Amino acid sequence: MMIIMRNIKTNARTAAKEATHERIVSVASRAIRRSGYDGTGVADIMKEAGLTHGAFYAHFDSREAMLAEASRQACADSALAVARVVASAPAQQALASMLGAYLSREHVQQTERGCPLAALGSETHRQTPEVRRITTQHIKEMIDLVARQSPDWGQPDAHEHALVTVATMVGALVLARAVDEPSLSDGLREAALKHLSPPGH
Repeated sequence: MMIIMRNIKTNARTAAKEATHERIVSVASRAIRRSGYDGTGVADIMKEAGLTHGAFYAHFDSREAMLAEASRQACADSALAVARVVASAPAQQALASMLGAYLSREHVQQTERGCPLAALGSETHRQTPEVRRITTQHIKEMIDLVARQSPDWGQPDAHEHALVTVATMVGALVLARAVDEPSLSDGLREAALKHLSPPGH
């Protein structure tokens, strides 16, 4: 009986620690998209997560380790959001739906919950090899997803078209967020959307 009670207590502590860890990573994944890697500090993350600064090292060996997990979470969140859009659309409309969601005014405004490539791309080359590896994998998965939804999927040029599509999507979102004129922001989004959308959409 004592062994069972000890196991229950141990499991409860482990579950609590895992939940806390996930909370920190979730907060950090939004923070890096909002403030950038360099603008994300341990003290601010722990405060936003409702924890003390000293509790940080029970979960991470370093700030860099936290940033890597935050990057992985941000990429996973983004991939899930895109997968949901694709899954909810008829097959022949999946690419158009994906492009419409990505290049929407809402996505421009939702920096901390949106695409980490648009929020962090210009900083990524200065980050740790792990962060760059995570980002590279996310880009490859995004290119593959776009290629598989494209009308020319299976054709020799499908991969190249997907490369151009992803580069244009991300670039248009970066610029739409950067400018301080709403009409220009809308124009950048809409021009990219018009250029990238499959015929008939």
